Amino acid sequence: REIIMAENSTEKKPKKQKKLKAKISIGAKLTILISVLMLLALTSITVIVSHFVREDEKTNAESNNFAINSRSATNAENEIAAVKNNSFLLIDLISSYGKNSAQANYTTELFFKRNPNIMSITVSDSLNLFNSKFISDKEIPESAVHDFIINSQERINLTKEGAVHLANASPFFSPNQMLALFYPIHHNGEMRSAIIIFATDAISESFGVSATNHTYLLNEEGDILIDSDTEKVLKGENLRDNPIIKAVQESTSNNMQFTYPDSTKENLVNTLLGIFEIEKIKLWDNKVLSNYEYDFIAFHKLTTGNAIVITTVGSQKVFKAVNATTRRNIYITIGVLFFSIIFVFLFSKFISNPIKALSMAANDIENGDYNVPVVTKAHDEIGILNTSFINMGKGLAERERLKDAFGKFTNKAVAEKAMRGELTLGGEKKNATIFFSDIRSFTAMSEKMQPEEVISFLNDYMTRMVSCVLKTGGVVDKFIGDAVMAVWGAPLTSGDPREDALNCVRTALLMRASLLIFNKERAAKGLPNVRIGCGINSGPVVAGQMGSKQKMEYTVLGDAVNFASRTESLNKPLGTDILITENTYELIKDKITVEEMPGVTVKGKTGLCRMFAVINMPEETEIPGAGPNGPQTLQQIRAKLGIPEPDISAVNLDEEEKKYKIFTESKKAAPGE
Repeated sequence: REIIMAENSTEKKPKKQKKLKAKISIGAKLTILISVLMLLALTSITVIVSHFVREDEKTNAESNNFAINSRSATNAENEIAAVKNNSFLLIDLISSYGKNSAQANYTTELFFKRNPNIMSITVSDSLNLFNSKFISDKEIPESAVHDFIINSQERINLTKEGAVHLANASPFFSPNQMLALFYPIHHNGEMRSAIIIFATDAISESFGVSATNHTYLLNEEGDILIDSDTEKVLKGENLRDNPIIKAVQESTSNNMQFTYPDSTKENLVNTLLGIFEIEKIKLWDNKVLSNYEYDFIAFHKLTTGNAIVITTVGSQKVFKAVNATTRRNIYITIGVLFFSIIFVFLFSKFISNPIKALSMAANDIENGDYNVPVVTKAHDEIGILNTSFINMGKGLAERERLKDAFGKFTNKAVAEKAMRGELTLGGEKKNATIFFSDIRSFTAMSEKMQPEEVISFLNDYMTRMVSCVLKTGGVVDKFIGDAVMAVWGAPLTSGDPREDALNCVRTALLMRASLLIFNKERAAKGLPNVRIGCGINSGPVVAGQMGSKQKMEYTVLGDAVNFASRTESLNKPLGTDILITENTYELIKDKITVEEMPGVTVKGKTGLCRMFAVINMPEETEIPGAGPNGPQTLQQIRAKLGIPEPDISAVNLDEEEKKYKIFTESKKAAPGE
């Protein structure tokens, strides 16, 4: 202990004066603060205005998109219904006239003059009517109609079962955009399929090219029937795998307006991308953020053939004007902020210079000079601060004196309780659990080491052991050479003597586990193992401050302390590492696994004393080596720690100096003896 204290005393060096320099000046902080406030204000205004304008634009875009879709759907529904109704009227008239009669021929010719957009009407090979003028003008061979019908046999068969279909016939009659309506009809007493092929000119007018909106007609199979992009129609493009089309087809509504993807999930990054017209952004992991645009979708499902009219408009087009305005506002904000920073920085000099002088005075106080005169002519808050600095210096000087007084305490917990006024002057009775530990054969071990090696060894060892004490809420009372004395219950306590005793035993088990790791590290260096003995006793003590005016120490005194020290000494002859007395055992016997040792007589005690070797705490799963899978016998502990099996009968201590006498198994202590 004297060697450790000597080394610590040589390590103390005079306190160096250090000059502190502010990393961020007051001027810089004022500039940053006011700039941030202005930035927040300007940004908030810009964001709020942009948000409400965007919401208005969004509402208008959705309303306009839905109106366009409704108009296109209504027009398509009416045109298709007119084609169907007129064609069925012609079929009925021809059936009544006879298809080869002069009246039938006249009616057919008149019909195609009145319906020039219809190219042909076919009823399952029993009736074939062609618009000769249409075919001639469009230069379409009649064989193309037959080819289309042959290619549509699957639809024809389904139509005979009652299904209605709209199909894209344009690929067969390119470059003309044509639709085919497959409709079931009773003809000549049988269910047949009526196939009406007609041009889409009248419908396409309401699907025309728009500066913002895009409208198209699809059948239930996802084929594009009408689109402003004629190439898609002529190629027979299909959109069944398009997520928007899937969303529309899965909807149970016949008409509605929605956004895709959901615009409520639009985040700040995508908003900024939209404002600054950035299509894609590359992230740090080389991934590319998908296009920020989303679509407003409006759709109407037609009653004929499950066809769907869809109208879309992209958010980029909707918010183009809003984004342009927002960009201009951002540029203006940046300009205003720049000039504000310059103005605030120059103004802050009038405040920061006096504060710099106060900062230098504070630095002198920190370095121990508490009598720093601060003189200023200012009569504002800074002048008041100068006066406060002088008073603060006096207060710190007084605090330093108190700090020196508290420095006399060797234990941090004791010092803190003393500063809070929680310690009673003199002694007070406590119920505590006292712990002693000692290194076996430390004297012989230290004789083989140099002084600096002894210090290094003890520092390493004590660090590990003290850590175990602190983990369970114990207080290290003192170091006695290589021995450690610790207390649970004074000055810190869990409030329950039983819990204090459990925490003390937990510490001993933690020390056992820590010692195994310590010895493993020493073995790797070729150093011998270290064995320790721990003695634990519970009972009443007198706790308080003792010493002199120059040096005081908080400690515990009493028979319970002496008994704990005697108990620790019994570990070596009994071949154990943790011994507890009957007092401690009775408090926690339901929580520990022990093996009772032979009864002993201890100096200062009458009769035989019961001693118990701690083997395990079965319920402590967080302590290494303990718990339900921990050791069950003392023999296992001895084997694990390398403790030789003792020959108790051979122990023979000098009668004058012995502190205890060990009896063989033939005479064990009776409970309470």
